Amino acid sequence: MTTAQAETGRTVTTTIPARLDRLPWSRWHWTIVVGLGTVWILDGLEVTVVGNIASRLSESGSGLPITSGEITGVAAALYVAGACVGALFWGRLTDKWGRKKLFMITLAVYLAATALTAVSFSSWWFFTFRFLTGFGIGGEYAAINSAIDELIPANYRGRVDLIINGSFWLGAVGGSLLSIVALNTDLLPKDVGWRLTFALGAVLALVILLVRRHVPESPRWLLIHGRDQEAEEIVTSIEERVETEKGRALDRPEGEITIHQRRSVSFVEIARTLFADYRRRSILGFSLFIGQAFLYNAITFGFGAILTTFFDVPTGDTGYYFAVIAVGNFCGPLLLGKLFDTVGRRVMISGTYLLSGLLLFGTAWLFDRGSLNATTMTACWCVVLFFASAGASSAYLTVSEVFPMETRAMSIAFFYALGTAAGGISGPLLFADLTGTGKVGDTVLAFQIGAALMCAAGLVAAFLAVRAERRSLEDIAKPLTAAAASAVSSRTRSRREQPGTATA
Repeated sequence: MTTAQAETGRTVTTTIPARLDRLPWSRWHWTIVVGLGTVWILDGLEVTVVGNIASRLSESGSGLPITSGEITGVAAALYVAGACVGALFWGRLTDKWGRKKLFMITLAVYLAATALTAVSFSSWWFFTFRFLTGFGIGGEYAAINSAIDELIPANYRGRVDLIINGSFWLGAVGGSLLSIVALNTDLLPKDVGWRLTFALGAVLALVILLVRRHVPESPRWLLIHGRDQEAEEIVTSIEERVETEKGRALDRPEGEITIHQRRSVSFVEIARTLFADYRRRSILGFSLFIGQAFLYNAITFGFGAILTTFFDVPTGDTGYYFAVIAVGNFCGPLLLGKLFDTVGRRVMISGTYLLSGLLLFGTAWLFDRGSLNATTMTACWCVVLFFASAGASSAYLTVSEVFPMETRAMSIAFFYALGTAAGGISGPLLFADLTGTGKVGDTVLAFQIGAALMCAAGLVAAFLAVRAERRSLEDIAKPLTAAAASAVSSRTRSRREQPGTATA
């Protein structure tokens, strides 16, 4: 059944969600991780490169009339603002047009904007395409997290989502090391090295775009939008591949759901879902996003400036230090991710937020006393961000799984945009002002603000986090289109559903 042939207004009963959730981990799932998750590596590459090469771009002869403060402040804020606008714009279309169409389009936008950043000839050009790069990335957050949650089995959803979102820091490692090469004037002229780093990002995006063609549309999305035959074909194909790989028949799925198919959900229904039906979950989402957005956007864009301002680290060496904390960031979701599926969401989300906030308060105290040097400061940040990274990744996991499927992408976009606008735009601007003064007390204040917001979010999670571990998405939040099985007439269900077949 093609898109044009899709029928809505029908009531169908299906086991498709249960069939996806009962799958064992397989090579097919790794293709999803690679196809969808690698874009965060590009995001990490982008953000880190800009932060680390800020001082070089502001030097005479770089080819851009721009200051270091404009790069870490204005350009960083515009990148995040673009991501917020992009999340809202593309998030709505992701719920309406489908996950696959949008994660292809948004990556293409990112690719084009990054390539055009590489040929910037003035500050306004650089600012414009930093905004548009963020515009593409913002759409990726909504489309990718929706697809991941709807394709990954329930028993693995938490750890996979955390590791994929945490892969941002693999890109940060690459960006840190790449910036060392870009800043080495013995290898590359001042006005060439930074351009090549952006060009490389565009090339990598093109490769990911080609790989992503093989990722299917979400069968859950197809089912709700009247394309159940397509959903059936995709799930059957996945099951056949998994059975061939495992050499045995799959277990019979347990549980079915009855839905009334429809094409779209109105903004009124979305608003009612977020602010009336799931008010406590909305408070949770805002708290988690604001805390992590301030901490990460401020520190990501400003860590290099701290090293050069307070510890006299040469500009060309800041990448080494940042690579160390980036490794710590990735290890957090990698090593703690499984615990979100076993120990549980509430304990792990609240614990990682609170622990990272308390450790950051300790780091601020040591910095204020003058007890730290560049190496020990980096070690402290590495420990703080080991826990903070797992917590920050869980914010995306939380808002992508605790709201109904019809509003999933828009919910991700909404909380990302508002939370990041509050913390991600104000964070870099405030942090740049505070660290730019060169006063220890001002930087300590910035640390303390970030720590307080993380602790506050952790306390909210301790009371409001949803126990979503190892539960199907439909069990965590009933679809808006779900209908009671008893309401389906015998004429509508003229034949019982065979295992894995949607019936009208």
